[in-house]
Amino acid sequence: MRVRILGIGMGPRHVTPEVADALRGCDYAVAARKREDDGLLALRQAVCEEYDLPLVTVPDPERDRDDPADYAAAVAAWHEARVAAYERVLGEHGGTAAFLVWGDPSLYDSTLRIVARIAERGAVPLEHDVLPGISAPQLLAARHRIVLHEVGRPVHVTPARRLREAVDAGQDNIVVMLGGELDLTGLEQWSIWWGANLGTDTEELVSGRVGGVLPTIGAARTRARDRAGWVMDIALLRRPT
Repeated sequence: MRVRILGIGMGPRHVTPEVADALRGCDYAVAARKREDDGLLALRQAVCEEYDLPLVTVPDPERDRDDPADYAAAVAAWHEARVAAYERVLGEHGGTAAFLVWGDPSLYDSTLRIVARIAERGAVPLEHDVLPGISAPQLLAARHRIVLHEVGRPVHVTPARRLREAVDAGQDNIVVMLGGELDLTGLEQWSIWWGANLGTDTEELVSGRVGGVLPTIGAARTRARDRAGWVMDIALLRRPT
């Protein structure tokens, strides 16, 4: 069988023509259901409806999210549970399956690793390919009308839980993903460009000096969660020159 890993940005408005063509050639899509009122699953369903594609949902295995001491081991165990769950579904349905990935599959997403692991196990013989999507950093830069780095300078991309590590290592231009409640202590003079639920009807944007906009970001984050039932945020942080 064939698996197509497709970046879909934040829903139907961000599906590229290349991904749209791929969706029309698939037999069904597979997605995890994290809870009964899963707003992100609803957005995947909207993409499927746009292309008349059945959506097969899989209950998402539980994951230890309480910042375990061995974070890598906790994630690996969760991925193996996902591998087994998706493997069962693919074995039952066969054909050509689509995995719809938020943003782009290259950034902080486990789908590539999971599909590769299924192929490695060999119980379900498959081939797979990947098509890119619009990523959250791209959307953030576009919404704020900025370039993610200054002239000739690098940009460092990190999950929020490793922000302090990046700052301590001397990084001064940082894209922070998988945000949650950011600890920005000591960064009050830095500049921030922040966004939540980018590309959706519940999008929120804030920019300015960290020390001056933290309450605004908190209120905007709460507003996005209240309106959508979930929140995904991202920020660019830049040290003052």
